[in-house]
Amino acid sequence: MKIKAKTKRYKQTQYFKEDSDENLMTWEEIIAQDLRLRGAVKKDAKKAAELIHIAIGDIAEKLTGQTKIENIRETLADFFREENNRLSYQNTIVADVFGEVVGVVITYPGEVASQLDEPILKRLRMKRRNEMISLDKEADESDFYIDTVCVKERLRGNGIGSILLKEAEKTAIQKGYSRLSLNVAKDNPYAKKLYEQIGFKDEKEIKINEHLYDYMVKTV
Repeated sequence: MKIKAKTKRYKQTQYFKEDSDENLMTWEEIIAQDLRLRGAVKKDAKKAAELIHIAIGDIAEKLTGQTKIENIRETLADFFREENNRLSYQNTIVADVFGEVVGVVITYPGEVASQLDEPILKRLRMKRRNEMISLDKEADESDFYIDTVCVKERLRGNGIGSILLKEAEKTAIQKGYSRLSLNVAKDNPYAKKLYEQIGFKDEKEIKINEHLYDYMVKTV
C-alpha cells in the first residue's frame, strides 16, 4: 500500500504549521500526502527495534535476556535483521514518512509461531545456560496473528495505527485466513478501544510474561 511518496525530506521543525507561516504543513497533512507502507528491510532495524521495545515492554527483556535499554534494543535489532524468527524484517511492514520509519506492524500465521520462536529460544537458552526456558504461547494456530503494532509517539492519533492494522487484515485475507488476532494488555484501554472500533472482539484472557492480556479476534 502506498499513499504517495516524496523523496524530499524535511527537518521536523518544518513539519508544523505556525500562525505566522501558513505555508508549513501539519502532521495530518503530511501523513495524508506522504505516508507510505512498505516491506521492512534490514537497515530499518534500529528504528524498528525502538518501536518493538515500546510496544512489547518487559516482554522484550524475556525475549532478549537483557535488562538495559540499549542492550535490549541491540538484541531486538539483531533478531530483526535475521531471518525466520518472529521479529524478523520478513514479517514486518513499516510506515514511512520522508524516509523515516514511524510505525511498524509484525504479523505471521499462528501455526508457525512456535517455529519462529526457536531461534530466539536458542539464543536465550545459551545466554542463560538453561535448556528449560520457554516462551508463552500467544497465538492460536488457526489465526493470522498481529504480534506487534506501534507508532512513533509524536504521530499517534493521526490514523497510522489504523492504516497498519488494515494492512495486516489485507495480508491475512491474501494468505487465506478468516481470523485475525492480537493481544492487548489489560492496562491499555486506549489500544483496546481502537481495536474494538475496527471490529476486534474479546475471545479469551491469556497470560504473557506474568501479565494478563485480552486475546481479541476479528473475522475477515
